[in-house]
Amino acid sequence: MLNFQTIQLTMKKTLFRFLNLSLLLLFGMLSNPLSALFAQTDDWRNLQNGIIIPDKTYSDQPYILKTDDGAWLCVMTTGLGHEGDQGQHIISQRSLDSGKTWEKMVEIEPSDGPEASYSVLLKAPSGRIFVFYNHNTDNVREIKGDSPPYRDGIVRRVDSQGYFVFKYSDDHGKTWSKDRITLPVREFEIDRNNVYGGAIRFFWNVGKAFAHKGSAFVPLTKVGGFGEGFFTSNEGVLLQSENLFAVEDPRDAVWRTLPDGDIGLRTPAGGGPIAAEHSYSVLSDGSFFVVYRSLDGHPVYSYSRDGGRTWDAPQYMAFANGRLMKNPRAANFAWKVENGKYLYWFHNHGGRFIREHPNPSAIGYNDRNPVWVSGGTEVDTEKGKVIRWSQPEVLLYDDDPMIRISYPDLLEDGGNYYITETQKDIARLHQIDPKFLDILWGQLDNPSNTEQDQTLHWRYEGGGFPQVVPAPSMPTFRSRDPNTFDFRGLNVRSGFTVELSFTLASLEGGQVLLDTRDTSGKGWWIAISERGTLEIQLNDGQTRAVWDSDPGILKTGKEHVASIIVDGGPKIISFVLDAVFNDGGDERQFGWGRFSPYFKTPQGSSELQIGTKLNGQVTHVRVFNRPLLVTEAIANQQHLKKK
Repeated sequence: MLNFQTIQLTMKKTLFRFLNLSLLLLFGMLSNPLSALFAQTDDWRNLQNGIIIPDKTYSDQPYILKTDDGAWLCVMTTGLGHEGDQGQHIISQRSLDSGKTWEKMVEIEPSDGPEASYSVLLKAPSGRIFVFYNHNTDNVREIKGDSPPYRDGIVRRVDSQGYFVFKYSDDHGKTWSKDRITLPVREFEIDRNNVYGGAIRFFWNVGKAFAHKGSAFVPLTKVGGFGEGFFTSNEGVLLQSENLFAVEDPRDAVWRTLPDGDIGLRTPAGGGPIAAEHSYSVLSDGSFFVVYRSLDGHPVYSYSRDGGRTWDAPQYMAFANGRLMKNPRAANFAWKVENGKYLYWFHNHGGRFIREHPNPSAIGYNDRNPVWVSGGTEVDTEKGKVIRWSQPEVLLYDDDPMIRISYPDLLEDGGNYYITETQKDIARLHQIDPKFLDILWGQLDNPSNTEQDQTLHWRYEGGGFPQVVPAPSMPTFRSRDPNTFDFRGLNVRSGFTVELSFTLASLEGGQVLLDTRDTSGKGWWIAISERGTLEIQLNDGQTRAVWDSDPGILKTGKEHVASIIVDGGPKIISFVLDAVFNDGGDERQFGWGRFSPYFKTPQGSSELQIGTKLNGQVTHVRVFNRPLLVTEAIANQQHLKKK
């Protein structure tokens, strides 16, 4: 039974969404139908520019595919409470206009039945659609925990146990089979070691099901127990059926659980107990690639050359330059797209700062905003195809850093790319700029130097320092909104990039390479910090922003090339130094830093002083009146090195 507080909360949310939409329609902010129904800015990366996918209150895993009748079909875990509350169930809905509007929800499982959760879709060659999900068929109301905080030994959230089941649709998701079919899952060591000895199994799934050589493959994450951080251990398996697509009655399908043996995909040797939310891709030579989350501060990956029966020893994932990627305890998914390339969704921070934290199980769930993406291309090795990964770009963000963005899906349709995501309250659909993706995929293939939106280009031609040139005009990040009655503040979401090459004779702090400060201190300047890093500071007279490069990179006597990207969309400052994106390495959890949403402008003096206090030389300066993509910054730096 719903309590009054839950009903009141739901009504408030519905009213808020209705009023928000009404105001946007009133002021004509829906001019671009492919951007977003709730458009509030012109930055397609902003979550508010996504199309809302209807839910009941809670929304999770809004997964989507294109049906054979041309519709988009979305399944979702939803309910009127929070995640894991009683009444949680799965629904589907269809769209005939690329997600702009959605038909009435269809309850695949009812809200008044046992918990039904975490659904994934798979379409057969015939057009039949399967939906796989957790189901608490026995209506178990409590289970045993194995460690604190369940000090009484009882866990009353019961959505991650029961049976793994599926239904199917032969009318493109308009209706679903009445029968719920249980999928048999082979017992593994992790099951036998749980508090029930395997009599009750713990599991869930977020991974996308896929087909290969006529077989259906459905991922599953096995769970060892419940305690700090909710799940205390996991590992991944694949469920394969060679005849699911061939049989008329899906109950006749035969299933087997992979890999061989009774241990699933875990972390590398010496890693932690969390290995979850496995995301699979099939390479052009038939190899399987999988990536999944850990508590180790890095994502984990592996390859299978025999259809999932055996896997290479798991490793921590790395960029093409060998630098380890970072990710917290958050979903990180990889998708193969129709052009044969790959996209990888992750959060670009973590490392040993999560692994060595006193409570990694809890801190690992934080900081899923913004979302970063890496582009992948296949290369040949002695073992077979592998994926090499580009350095990262910001994909999506929310203005509130506490918002957690996760559980995405990717859909291609008509040459366009769409990504769904959720913050567990609002699920949205986002069209991704194809030019952005083309640039990202081209990062590893000698991308070209860019001069677009360049406002200053200075080269050293001899003489002493400091040298003085006219300062480029700088953007406004926050202004008054003339379309409101009270002229409140408006985030303009602009940005700029400073690119410079320099050589230092010492790493002494206080050296100033570039300086636009006026007599009041307003402006921006770049200096060597007290810890020997390259540092930028911005000052609008009231608010100051400071961020620096990763420690240990600058060397005396070496020419360095740096790009400092100030992005007013997600309010992030990032450094690309010597063609390497600074992600913090082993020195800090975050290599990128945030600045205040109330920062107005770094506009300072009309003059830019170069080498004001410098034991060395600046040889090149360029300023752009937009935040360059990391890919563009890398290409510019590589171009400079060749000259």
